[in-house]
Amino acid sequence: MKSDNNIKERYCPRLVDDRLDFYLSTFGAVCVEGPKWCGKTWTCTMHSKSRFLVGHPAGNFANRQLARLDVNQALRGECPHLIDEWQDVPAIWDAVRYSVDESSDCGRYILTGSATPKTKGVLHSGTGRIARLSMHPMSLQESGESACVVSLKDVCCGKDIGVHSVPEPSLESLVEYVMRGGWPGGKGKSLAQALLIPRDYIRNVAEMDVQKLDDIDRDPVKVMKCLRSLARNESTTASTKTIREDIAEMDDTSLSINTVTEYIAAFSRLFLLRDTKPFSPFARSPIRIKQQAKRRFCDPSLAAALLGFSPRTLMRDVRTFGLLFESLALRDLEIYAEAMEGELYHYQDYSGDDFDAVIQTPDNGWSAFEVKLDASQVDEAAKSLVKIAEKFKHNPPTSLVVVVGKSSLAYRREEDGVYVLPLTALKA
Repeated sequence: MKSDNNIKERYCPRLVDDRLDFYLSTFGAVCVEGPKWCGKTWTCTMHSKSRFLVGHPAGNFANRQLARLDVNQALRGECPHLIDEWQDVPAIWDAVRYSVDESSDCGRYILTGSATPKTKGVLHSGTGRIARLSMHPMSLQESGESACVVSLKDVCCGKDIGVHSVPEPSLESLVEYVMRGGWPGGKGKSLAQALLIPRDYIRNVAEMDVQKLDDIDRDPVKVMKCLRSLARNESTTASTKTIREDIAEMDDTSLSINTVTEYIAAFSRLFLLRDTKPFSPFARSPIRIKQQAKRRFCDPSLAAALLGFSPRTLMRDVRTFGLLFESLALRDLEIYAEAMEGELYHYQDYSGDDFDAVIQTPDNGWSAFEVKLDASQVDEAAKSLVKIAEKFKHNPPTSLVVVVGKSSLAYRREEDGVYVLPLTALKA
């Protein structure tokens, strides 16, 4: 583990920083959850005064052994006290909860977790004591690849944004954003170096992480086949049955429904997958809403790695490129939405209408989004947004938005009020 001074010198500010400070001023403990390698430990170290690294390998993993022998050892330190990878010793959760109960002080503990134990041994949920915060790989704002001239919060409030010109990214740049991903470890590295990170990530998941999750022996070959199928169905509402049939067809392997279900559940517990819930704008609606979640990887680079794309081959596969760009946009929209305490959804109904994304704000307002790779698709996307929005006359969206990849202008259309926003112009 690098020294605290080294971390502070190299630290790249994250959007979760302000929320973490606010939560620490409100709750006795905060648990920051998210995929491995997304920067949780570094971020939480910046907000802590002491730390206990459960998974540190020093002394043959002495900290883990110590916490298992006496869980209170993990709690000792100046507050806010960081306990990193608490899930390796699930009893830590209850110990923190009881410790928080004994004091009225806020901001005592920060926990990080890159997996959800199947059974925590938890006697109490932690509600009211331990707040939960999601953390993701870096958005384009955080990695410095967005011009940050338009606030998504302003857009979701329906504010006038004026007209902004930003450098139009090349197709090569968009491909790089997808394939490099938002991994802090790839920042400042060459593209060739950065591409090794999602590949190694997937290998670790298949060969190690799913095995360590709950000591269940899972076949790495079958795990990889399931992961590849999920990549082929990235950012879709594909059912477990569809995934099973896809594995049988594409990999000539028969897996039971129960096995596929269990594997997907394991990936979700590792925060490898993100399920975007379906959105229903009001309770008593005559519109029949499809209830399937839209599933995607936590970062589009993982899907690209699983599909075996190089930058050149991905650029030639326009359909897959478009799907992975949508995944990139959804990643960033979710991060920006959470920064304003909003939530990301998707919308599909049985008449065939859909929104790529919906963001609901804390005041229950909502905005609908379409994601397009190229500015030539804006007119069609805007017409679709306006047409579908007419269904919700009793609860209309605050704003309609087309998020574009290859574009240089951020503005609001006069003819229909639809925002047109390059992804590389956005910030939280």
